[in-house]
Amino acid sequence: MAEKPLSVDSYIASFPANVRLILENIRTTIRQALPPSEEVISYGIPTFQVQGKSLMSYAGWKSHVSVYPLPDVAGQTEKNLAPHRSGKGTAKFMLTEPIPYDLIGTLAELLAAQRQPASP
Repeated sequence: MAEKPLSVDSYIASFPANVRLILENIRTTIRQALPPSEEVISYGIPTFQVQGKSLMSYAGWKSHVSVYPLPDVAGQTEKNLAPHRSGKGTAKFMLTEPIPYDLIGTLAELLAAQRQPASP
């Protein structure tokens, strides 16, 4: 992608059809997992913001898609995430393998819960 996208729709539209479908499914999965949020382009990629603060981003690449940052995880969620970890804060999902949308949804839910401000 040479030009910076002006919207999430234009970002997704810049990819081949097979990747567009995956990015739309990731978009829907994250949207359903988060509390009311706003979609913006931040640092050139789609980002969900909650109360004006960036919470989770996703991006398409030549051979994979990624979501970031990652929440703290343990147990079965850590086991499910382990093969997809690419550094401390990134999950990378290869386009040649099934995308674990349920895992992405779980990560979004955990991240939202972990970043929720403490009640007074």
